[in-house]
Amino acid sequence: MDGMNGNAPGDGAPQIDLYGILGVSKTASKNEIKKAYHKAAMKNHPDKVAPEDREESEQRFKAAGQAYEILFDDQKRAMYDQHGMAAFEGGGPGAGDVNMEDILNMFGMGGGIPGMGGAFGGMGGGRQRARKSPDENQKYEVSLEDLYKGKTVKFSSTKQVLCSKCSGSGGKDGAKAQQCATCKGQGVRQVVSQVGPMLTQRVVPCGACEGTGEIWDAKDKCKKCKGKKTTEEKKQLELYIPPGSKEGDQIRLEGEADQVPGTESTGDIVFHLVELPDDNFQRTGNDLSAKLDVTLAEALFGFNRVVIKHLDGRGIEMTHPYEDGKVLRPQDVIKIPGEGMPIKRSEAKGDLYLIVEVEFPEDGFFTDPATIESMKKMLPGPAPAIEADVVDPVEYEEADIEDIGGEEGRGQWEDEEEARVLNARHSRVVEYGLWETRI
Repeated sequence: MDGMNGNAPGDGAPQIDLYGILGVSKTASKNEIKKAYHKAAMKNHPDKVAPEDREESEQRFKAAGQAYEILFDDQKRAMYDQHGMAAFEGGGPGAGDVNMEDILNMFGMGGGIPGMGGAFGGMGGGRQRARKSPDENQKYEVSLEDLYKGKTVKFSSTKQVLCSKCSGSGGKDGAKAQQCATCKGQGVRQVVSQVGPMLTQRVVPCGACEGTGEIWDAKDKCKKCKGKKTTEEKKQLELYIPPGSKEGDQIRLEGEADQVPGTESTGDIVFHLVELPDDNFQRTGNDLSAKLDVTLAEALFGFNRVVIKHLDGRGIEMTHPYEDGKVLRPQDVIKIPGEGMPIKRSEAKGDLYLIVEVEFPEDGFFTDPATIESMKKMLPGPAPAIEADVVDPVEYEEADIEDIGGEEGRGQWEDEEEARVLNARHSRVVEYGLWETRI
């Protein structure tokens, strides 16, 4: 039968092969299913892939977990083998024996929606009153400069509010609506469907009642909202981002979400901050880091100048060396205390780390033989000669580290080079008063 292939017999049922997601046969034992799930989870864990592949990997990771939840449970597996995903659809075969709320909770989808007692709790039992309308979640992109200085944003918002004429009933005074027979007063239907490799909960508004759960006679509808219970309202809002805010912080505008008839209070608009990359600074916790370019002469003999323009527009001036004889080397790290990100609810700040890059002269900069000899005498001499029984003079050419190992070794060298740079950045330390150098 079709159900043995993980297909739902009904027209609207999703076609999902849970065995294929885990890569096991339909006769696999529970132990084989468990091992396959662990293997798939390890392979597709979002933390183990490149950033650009993380979203796709996370979908496969979740899909494996959802498939495991059904196939590892004998009763749910039997229902799936017999009816496919139709066993978990409200109208499919065997639906009378399935608690849909349990299935949705198993996927982390339970809890229902406003106006419903659980995901399917109101079906046949009447519409239940929710305490609060749903929050509205939005991403808000913000620059590192604005996170450093703080920002106030004013914007216009259009929201749904209860109709002032009918007080959210949808009808004229004294009139009464009939319960929608299609959704039994719920206003929505919920199904489990497939999006890519994932099983997801899909909420479908009831077309018969336009999501209200009620059917009004045309002559009884409120003239202002036309029976929809709500109308649009525009309002000016203000969003304040405190200095020191970071990626993932949430800022709530309480009670500014859409009003929903039948709820006791209105939800919030929740902004989730997304930090945009900066051209000069990188943030790690409360600390900042940036590149410090110095010439070979500055690295050897010192300097006094503005080395970087901070996020608030200030120039950061440094004098090097702080102690006589100090030399800067590539990948040295200079720490400037108190010049990192502001710490929220505090007067303190993190630290600023400057990573030294030494700019060497261009080819042909030294051409005068007398100057070259003078520089050789001034700088340290060569290392002791290497003794060998046989010496072969060779020719050489310039190359790139990525050429080593060809295509096969390219990724390996990238990983090793990254590790080398990170190790070099943390290998040097010397105190410098207001600033210190890692050596």
